[in-house]
Amino acid sequence: MKIAAIINPVSGAGADTAVAGRRIAMLRAELERRGLTAAIDLTMSAGHAKQLAAAAARDGADVVIVWGGDGTVNEAGSALLNTRSALGLVPAGSGNGLAGALAMTRDSTAAIAVALDGRTRAIDAGLIGDRPFFNIGGIGFDARVAKLFNLRARGSRGGWPYISIGIREGCRYAAEEYELQLDGEPRRLRALLMSFANGREYGMGARIAPEAELDDGILDATIVEERPILARFWHARHLAFGTAHLAPHVIVRRVRHASVESAGPLEYHVDGEPGIARGRLEVKVLPRALNVRVA
Repeated sequence: MKIAAIINPVSGAGADTAVAGRRIAMLRAELERRGLTAAIDLTMSAGHAKQLAAAAARDGADVVIVWGGDGTVNEAGSALLNTRSALGLVPAGSGNGLAGALAMTRDSTAAIAVALDGRTRAIDAGLIGDRPFFNIGGIGFDARVAKLFNLRARGSRGGWPYISIGIREGCRYAAEEYELQLDGEPRRLRALLMSFANGREYGMGARIAPEAELDDGILDATIVEERPILARFWHARHLAFGTAHLAPHVIVRRVRHASVESAGPLEYHVDGEPGIARGRLEVKVLPRALNVRVA
């Protein structure tokens, strides 16, 4: 088995500068126990994981182990789309949404064992514009939160900053007017957020789409229409606990294709990585486009 490994030395590391060395040592020990070797690289900047994963796939890697958070996984997975190389996931970020959708252990040694000894499963990928996502992509409020969270310095992230940003933006975010089509059905509405879920949760257990399946060829769309500020917070519990369908003025649909159009800029995110577009965004699903290693 040909193996490559990509380690983000800062995901989940806080201010601990010795994390990278410990991760390399742990991975090498698990490889040696099995009589295996791997090319191990550390990411140096944004976009580097995608470059490293693409090179590993071209080199014929059977498994590309990615040790990092949702952003690192998104970069690497984007490069592995429609290749024979399988993604082995060692979660180490703030949310770890895809790891949650895969019921992946957060214990690093056990996760390495799954990457090396597990089976390969093909899962779907979503697209917003030309950017893939594997867990959740969204437009609106959650994209704004993702943007502000990603502006925080390394070592100052984690669960609480995400919550505090969400509370602050929940008080001041201005909903936008959208022209929306869900599998060709048109709607015009003012929405706080539009979430397209391949996996079930944002991360940290917040289950926006509890019925989502990673390999069913469908995205679970949740559209939250505008409401007064106090109602935003009261109804937000439904988005966290998997009962979005019980909140008023929420559209829950299973779709293969959507388009979203607005007169202003469209803030969006793919697996928590922010972006901005103008005019129209197309959302679609790529069935079983990514191989992952699972228990």
